[in-house]
Amino acid sequence: MKFKILIERNLMHPCIVPMTSLFQSSADPTAAEPMAAYMRNKFPFLGIKSPLRRQLEREFIDEHGLPPLEELSTVLLDLWSLPEREYQYTALMLLGKFERKLPPDFIETIETLLTTKSWWDTVDTIASNTVGTHFRRFPEVRKLKLAQWRSSEDFWLRRTCILFQLKYKKETDFELLKAIIRENLGSKEFFINKAIGWSLRQYSRIDPNAVRAFVTETPLAHLSAKEALKWLKRQEEKSL
Repeated sequence: MKFKILIERNLMHPCIVPMTSLFQSSADPTAAEPMAAYMRNKFPFLGIKSPLRRQLEREFIDEHGLPPLEELSTVLLDLWSLPEREYQYTALMLLGKFERKLPPDFIETIETLLTTKSWWDTVDTIASNTVGTHFRRFPEVRKLKLAQWRSSEDFWLRRTCILFQLKYKKETDFELLKAIIRENLGSKEFFINKAIGWSLRQYSRIDPNAVRAFVTETPLAHLSAKEALKWLKRQEEKSL
């Protein structure tokens, strides 16, 4: 396999060797098939379910420690290049441990992770956690990248623009969110319309009247409007 050749030639970060050995020793081909099917067979899996994977990650860190910050980008991109999806999940775990320490220009690595092997399982984690934190820490990076990503042909970058404020709560810039949503009106892309509804549903916990008004006055896709009002309808049903 290609990644084995890269490892043998020492073209990958040294930590990748013990990590792949640890993971491959716990691979379960029987579990791998349904895991891949759940992701529409877009990626192969080793068949390591999340609880076991997290245990293996802890074991690896206990023995080898975290990579130095200056080597993090190399480690993440090497993990991203491996075929099985569990390695990308481990990359996200490592990324999460460094979120508040990343330098401004790390956004370039983040963008690579968003636009490579893109699917909701990785993009949503990066968008709502890493990008959200990074944009808070570096407003100048936020301004630059939002300007680029909002008009990108890559809908995963546009989805990131919609979702990066998911955990901002009262700090959400709702005017910005509404502007980005309006830019995506008429989209036929499921992941864009789902993200619109998700972001509005999240903000409805903060300002329900503002979300109701926006949904009423905006020609959202049916999916977006349904998702946007889902939490509010549950609250109404509970009060009956």
